[in-house]
Amino acid sequence: MESPNNFCAVNLAALLVFVLISACVPVNASSERTKTVEFNVKPGGVVHTFSQEIQEYECSFTYASQGGTNEQWLMSVGLSDDDRLFSCSVWRPQGKSYLFFTQFKAELKGAKIEYANAYSQTASAGQSDVPLKPGEFTVGDSTVTHTSGKFNAQLSKLTAIGRTRHDEL
Repeated sequence: MESPNNFCAVNLAALLVFVLISACVPVNASSERTKTVEFNVKPGGVVHTFSQEIQEYECSFTYASQGGTNEQWLMSVGLSDDDRLFSCSVWRPQGKSYLFFTQFKAELKGAKIEYANAYSQTASAGQSDVPLKPGEFTVGDSTVTHTSGKFNAQLSKLTAIGRTRHDEL
């Protein structure tokens, strides 16, 4: 019969092997599924586009704005572990933007939008997200766009989540 000390040593050895194997599995697999990049939103009334992609999915943010100087914004794109959802968020981390947007459009390539929202202010310094009024923007199959004549020129954050084609397989 095996002694309790041998049983404990065998279990401890098995646990140690499991931990060592786990440590060798690449952790950066998740970094291939998410990405956050800083970019400048430039005023001047000229149309600009900024894009990021993960695998075959892409998010592009097209805009024109007026007033002030460049602002630092972030774009995050992500792909769910099961490859069924692709997300894109574009926002000004300092909160409210001081630029006046004459237009904006976010487009997801390779995914059909299931959820989207746009905000005039992002949560920052104790403030909450302030969503745009529903009539200020339009959500299509693959785009989120300002509504001409109804959009009040204030944008600080935009989020879209789309279902990928992998879900249809």
